[in-house]
Amino acid sequence: MPLARDARLAVGLLRKAVATRTARRDLHRALAERGPLPERTFRIAVYFADGAVNMYQMRQWYAPLRELAETWPVVVISRAIRGADALLKDGELPVAYAPTVRDVEQVLADQDIRLVFYVNQNTRNFQMFRYGRRWHVFINHGESDKMYMTTNQFKAYDYAFVAGDAARARLGRVLWDYDLDRRTFSIGRPQADQAAGEPPYPADERTVVLYAPTWEGDRPSAHYGSIRTHGEALVSALLATGRHRVVYRPHPRSGVVDPEYGAANARIVAALAAANRADPAAHHVHDTSPALGWQLRSADLAVLDISAMVYDRLAFAAPLLITRPSDPEAEVDETGYLSACEWLDAESSGDIVGEADRVLGDPDAVERLHTWVRHYFGDTTPGASTARFRAAVQELMDRWETWHAREGDRPV
Repeated sequence: MPLARDARLAVGLLRKAVATRTARRDLHRALAERGPLPERTFRIAVYFADGAVNMYQMRQWYAPLRELAETWPVVVISRAIRGADALLKDGELPVAYAPTVRDVEQVLADQDIRLVFYVNQNTRNFQMFRYGRRWHVFINHGESDKMYMTTNQFKAYDYAFVAGDAARARLGRVLWDYDLDRRTFSIGRPQADQAAGEPPYPADERTVVLYAPTWEGDRPSAHYGSIRTHGEALVSALLATGRHRVVYRPHPRSGVVDPEYGAANARIVAALAAANRADPAAHHVHDTSPALGWQLRSADLAVLDISAMVYDRLAFAAPLLITRPSDPEAEVDETGYLSACEWLDAESSGDIVGEADRVLGDPDAVERLHTWVRHYFGDTTPGASTARFRAAVQELMDRWETWHAREGDRPV
């Protein structure tokens, strides 16, 4: 077993090295073809120190940031080869590749950056915090009741954009001496205003079930992933009915820590393909597309792990089941929506059809959801979150102007 494990590790490292070398070649070619970015153009930077595996954190912000860039031009400062390569290939926002601290400083010297957004808690964010005379703003990559949402790292940023009252209450319970009124802005979920795309299947009589599990987590307290404990049983049961359509959207990091978790994911993908071959009219979907919109909007029921996906779906006030973590050490904050949600235990996952019928047949479910939607996101009228996002940025731009006028043009 140790030899086999070492062999798998060696193969994995080799593949990673080859992928990185390819990305480096593609990146330098693309940068050369594009040429230098125009100077003194960008007012907002998104700092992204991650590689391609965490691109989902950036992609969900593309649409709101493009809209914002019409007023305040936005550039992504990317620190990693594969992340920058993926950003350039997406082509959604201008990219400044800055692998070294000196490169970061050059970007700041060339541009007029007043706000720096952060979509995650990468430890390399700390390298950017050293540069003052601009606001450092945590915008995160989703709303959830994970332990991640109350980390003391919030204090490292000048400000945080949060979804709504639930997030503020959560931070208020955990963070000591944190000025919520001044340092947080409630913006709802701007991404919900731009739920992109159309389903890749016909409208028919099948009940569409979105199953979007998170990854396995890197420590027991974050073991929220359900692929091994719930996933195979529930997908197998849904595929067997002939009246359900499964949209399977696993987290892109599934299996990066636990190979068995990755193997279970692969078995589910294979089962979907086999079901489609047996019945081409089924149109089951293994969804790996970068954009998230139609998946949440069109599913009759969503089965989700404790993750930001729960709250993305909640914003649509549509039925959902949440998988209960099987690891007793997984931290579950049941003071918010998780205190009143519909849970799916691992032992009940094989009876997903009955559980789905029960939830979809509850006439009061939508009204109960609306109460929680208001608590988490406030006004979800189309366009309302985008307006709050813009208003928060405008307020920080105004504060920047105030400080700039007060302090003059002193060096950073």
